[in-house]
Amino acid sequence: MGCRPPGLLFLTSLLHIWHCAGGQGSYTIDTVRLTIEPRNAVQTGTAVRLRCQVSVSHSNIPNLIHSFQLTRDDVPIYTNNATEDTVEYKINPARAADSGNYECRVSVKNKAKASNSQKLDVKGLQTPTLHLTTSSPYENEEFKATCSAPEEKGPLIFQFYQSFKTGSPEVIKQLSQGGNSSTATLRLSHIGNCILYCDYEIRLVSGNQKSNSSKKVELIVKALHIAPIINILPSNSLSEGDIIEVVCRVVNPPSNTEVFLTKDKVILKQVRAAALSHKFTVREDDSGELVCKAEWGSVQKETSRRITVRSLFSKPQLTVEPTDIVEGDHFKLTCSVSILDSSKINNETMQYSIFKDKTEVANTATYMTVAQLSASGNYTCNATSDSLTRTIVKESQKHFVKVKVPVSEPVLSVVGGTLFLGKPFQLSCYSQRGTLPIKYTLYQPSKPTDIKVVSKRGEKAIFNLTSITQISDIKNILCHANNSQLKPPTVGTGEQLLKSSDIIEPVSKPHLTTEPRMEDISEGYNMTLVCSVQRGSFPINFTWYSLGKGFLDSKTSRKLKESHSISNVKGDHAGGYFCECTNPAAEPKQSAIIIIGVKMAGWKKGLIAVFCLLFVMAIILFLFYKKRLPKLKKRRTGTLSVKAASTKVERMSLTQAEVNEAANATPGMMGKSIWSEHVSGSESDDNCSTNTLEKPEIQYKEDQLRQADPSRVPVKQGTDTVHGEVRISQQGVQELADAASVEYAELNHDTNHQSDPSDHGYHSDPSNHGYHIANDDQLNDNSVSINCANNEE
Repeated sequence: MGCRPPGLLFLTSLLHIWHCAGGQGSYTIDTVRLTIEPRNAVQTGTAVRLRCQVSVSHSNIPNLIHSFQLTRDDVPIYTNNATEDTVEYKINPARAADSGNYECRVSVKNKAKASNSQKLDVKGLQTPTLHLTTSSPYENEEFKATCSAPEEKGPLIFQFYQSFKTGSPEVIKQLSQGGNSSTATLRLSHIGNCILYCDYEIRLVSGNQKSNSSKKVELIVKALHIAPIINILPSNSLSEGDIIEVVCRVVNPPSNTEVFLTKDKVILKQVRAAALSHKFTVREDDSGELVCKAEWGSVQKETSRRITVRSLFSKPQLTVEPTDIVEGDHFKLTCSVSILDSSKINNETMQYSIFKDKTEVANTATYMTVAQLSASGNYTCNATSDSLTRTIVKESQKHFVKVKVPVSEPVLSVVGGTLFLGKPFQLSCYSQRGTLPIKYTLYQPSKPTDIKVVSKRGEKAIFNLTSITQISDIKNILCHANNSQLKPPTVGTGEQLLKSSDIIEPVSKPHLTTEPRMEDISEGYNMTLVCSVQRGSFPINFTWYSLGKGFLDSKTSRKLKESHSISNVKGDHAGGYFCECTNPAAEPKQSAIIIIGVKMAGWKKGLIAVFCLLFVMAIILFLFYKKRLPKLKKRRTGTLSVKAASTKVERMSLTQAEVNEAANATPGMMGKSIWSEHVSGSESDDNCSTNTLEKPEIQYKEDQLRQADPSRVPVKQGTDTVHGEVRISQQGVQELADAASVEYAELNHDTNHQSDPSDHGYHSDPSNHGYHIANDDQLNDNSVSINCANNEE
């Protein structure tokens, strides 16, 4: 063969690698089949073969690798990677542990497929064998028993049985082992013949299977005679200080037998022999049982005897007086015993010693000293009886002596540092010095006492108090501190609270007053609202309110009284007012509401008074003229004559409306003469003469004012005219002595009044000062002629 070009070899290699990596071609797993041979159910010991075959369709993929995995009850038991499409798994021989559900799973590259599940059932178990280390053990002697089934597999549970000629067998041991054999340690207590055998059980997913029993083995359990004999010399009734001997003996023991002497589980002596002897001096607490024990291997037997030891004298007693010892006090310790057998011992032979913390402080029965803190400790005493034959020493129980530090004066304080009167609070009572425990007792007026016991260093007694309403009640609080029943307590008083705590007293109900007094408040003046409290801690906040306007002002002060001023009081300041006070106690209080009325200003009162006076005068004038009016009812028409110095007469005419207006005028306007500017006639009247050609100046003085009765004035229609004649002197009107009298008369006669012809006019007599009012019959259209002439005096 010729040499291939290097390039062709390189391309061939790449193509091979690409094929191996599956870079091209497609495939699919058609089927996976699992078979069990020779069959699915077999007897134990049969050779079984499991065959797994896969069928894969592909497009020219060389050397396709199949990954086989065989599982039993979903637990993998076999795996294999092969290019062949079939693998086999052999089980030879098959045992019960091989029973289960098998499945074959094949993976090709990234695809996998499993076969149908096949069940293998192996029937039958191997019969176990039993092996014993001895066939004739002693009673309670330990020996080994082994039960095995070497051909079986899987976890087996072995059971060992004991049976007698009569009765049912009983399980004496059960073991669970992972292998196919198990060894148990047995100990039989029944003396005589018995039978032992075993079996086992296998646990499968499909259920448990139990084997047949092993061959039965007969045993003979022998008795072991090693029970010891015990002797006590001289006797088992003894007095403390006596010497006794205890002998333990075993008759014909087997080799390697051990003998023990024990009391209260304490070994007094031990020998590896047939007998032992032990001597000792008995004490008061040696009364009890002595035990002799013989031991051979795992077999033990014992015998016991009880001894009684009588006391010659009691155990010493150490007493302390007083029981409560305070620093600086004297205290005494006394050691004493009671003689129980005076025939062997007396008080003269007794010796005493007193110890503190195992150090002797006195060799007498009594010890007295001054209590110092260093005297605290554990005290004991020894009582010794010494004679030629015996020496007995007894020790008392420990007695702890504690020298107490006296309690210092307790200090009272409020928890949190602030006391709000009227509210619950906590009070602490604490003594800086004093041996614990310390009992604190709190006393309050009219309240039960409260007791706290403090046992921890630095701890304070905390008392819960409901409330205190007055500062004076604080002074009556007492706290007693005591740690000794024989000493008086130290006392802390509430006076300390006044110094060490901030005491906040809520404000009392405020009282609201005014300056000036409420009945003296008038418009235009200033008003002051004064809010005051009787008591309360500073600072106090005062707030004023109006029922109509709401908030007015707020002030914070360190006084019990504050004020709010309102300048230039007006009528709208009238109404209800109140004030509210509060302080750090946060208990606001409101005053009662006061109703303030504002009086009218003085100038307004004067104006109203003047108005009222004028109104009264107007009423009086109205009543006066109303009284004079009936005298004028007889006149229907009239002329007003004013005699002047001149003979010249001027004539004027008044319309009916102007006459009516004059009649209806107010009393204040009655003094004025109302004339019409409409004047009829001329200055050259025959009845009036003048001494000069100058323009006359008309002057009038009012003599009397008479108000016409408006009800008597006739109503005229349209432009009805009233004519008047006025004679005025050219030289002017002289001043009348009695003043001029102007009379307003009713121009028309009442329709209900019937008068004679002489009543058509009103004629004044000379006393009317020349004013003449008459009805001129010659005037047309109901005109009235008014003649004015000067009436000389």
